[in-house]
Amino acid sequence: MPKVTSVDIAPLDPRRFEEVLTPDQFSAFAAAIDAAKTMFEGRVVWNVNSTARGGGVAEMLRSLIARARGAGVDARWVVIEGEPEFFRITKRIHNNLHGAAGDGGDLGDAERALYEAALKDNLPELLHLVSPDDVVILHDPQTAGLVGQVAPTGATVVWRCHVGIDLPDDLSRRAWRWLIPYVTDADAFVFSRQDFAWEGLPENKIEVIPPSIDAFSPKNQDIDESSVRAILAATGLATGDTSHATYERTDGSEGRVERTSDLFGTDAPPDDAKLVVQVSRWDALKDPIGVIEGFADHAAEMEGVHLVIAGPAVDAVSDDPEGAEMLQRSLDAWKGLSPSARASIHLATLPMDDGDENAAIVNALQRRADIVVQKSLAEGFGLTVAEAMWKGRPVVASRIGGIQDQIVDGETGVLIDDPRDKDEFGRALARLLKDPEDAARMGRDAQRRVRDHFLGPQHLMRYVDLLGRLLASG
Repeated sequence: MPKVTSVDIAPLDPRRFEEVLTPDQFSAFAAAIDAAKTMFEGRVVWNVNSTARGGGVAEMLRSLIARARGAGVDARWVVIEGEPEFFRITKRIHNNLHGAAGDGGDLGDAERALYEAALKDNLPELLHLVSPDDVVILHDPQTAGLVGQVAPTGATVVWRCHVGIDLPDDLSRRAWRWLIPYVTDADAFVFSRQDFAWEGLPENKIEVIPPSIDAFSPKNQDIDESSVRAILAATGLATGDTSHATYERTDGSEGRVERTSDLFGTDAPPDDAKLVVQVSRWDALKDPIGVIEGFADHAAEMEGVHLVIAGPAVDAVSDDPEGAEMLQRSLDAWKGLSPSARASIHLATLPMDDGDENAAIVNALQRRADIVVQKSLAEGFGLTVAEAMWKGRPVVASRIGGIQDQIVDGETGVLIDDPRDKDEFGRALARLLKDPEDAARMGRDAQRRVRDHFLGPQHLMRYVDLLGRLLASG
């Protein structure tokens, strides 16, 4: 079996963004597209990560690579493989980078040997693909150990870290010390925000590029209310007619939602309920238990208000070995509530067999929501926040990481100062539920903010600028 798997991405026309950008914004983007065609002629731009589905990085790559290919750039995506122990180690590093202990395991010589052995198995096939004129963008801790192996090919090598912490602690610094020897040969290090840049890396190689969403992907495309209701009914998150459970697939063809979500006996929310929604991986750093308990204490008794916490089917995300445990802990927390609170809280795992179908379900669920929440304890960026804001939904979220770059407190959403404070979260949620006019005003302003700062064109232009400088410098 090959260790490196290619992900097939069909090109998508980037000029479609003219539909949603201002004239000045689109003019700048069109100029960047023309520059990219010339800059990357005869080169391949490789993106390398550890999973093709599940999580924001994979979603972002799928969109950005499709748009780059549509602009005439030979952009490609390959995924490395590893045994479960490799992903346990990289999940530990991921947690440490966020200042969390995770499974509490070591990062010593034994872990280093396992990590390097897993990457060594992937290396021959990767090196066979890369040419000296190419660009290789390696994503996150799973690929850090490949930097020093790919750099001698002569290719331009960028290491992209999607996770970080605002105020580093002993755990995050431990992860930095473990990873820095692997990444020092990179031509540039890309972080989502300046505060995430590591001590010990050359400052002249550090670049800040915030993540982005694709306005036309199945997760973010505009769909009417009848399709929202039908999609949710088709997957079991609502009742009613399913004849309009359709959406536009990434390739432009029509898709239909057919697979059901697992609700674990929590039932679907009533069709006329006011809905609060959190969509995220089953991860302790997303604090689903805090969301459940904060909602139960402050909003569950409000008439007609329900909460849905949704995440991926836990057996479908290969590089997150802790998902099943976190889901079970969330279910246990739900079971410990009073009967009336349990009746207004719904846990769902969404089908992952078809990535576009999963995205369409998330889209419908966020559009059905009156308020979207993201009570993360740590967050690199939080794409679900930008996704909800693009749909005109107010977001109640933690004042951490990239979330605070997206939400202007009181203008485009509400920020919680202490992400662990369930009462602060619950009170903020209840205030917004009681003032739907203010919530609607925040939603409108939120959509404009995403258009101006967090759509794919901004992201692509920043990469064109960075890679142009690197290639020009030799």
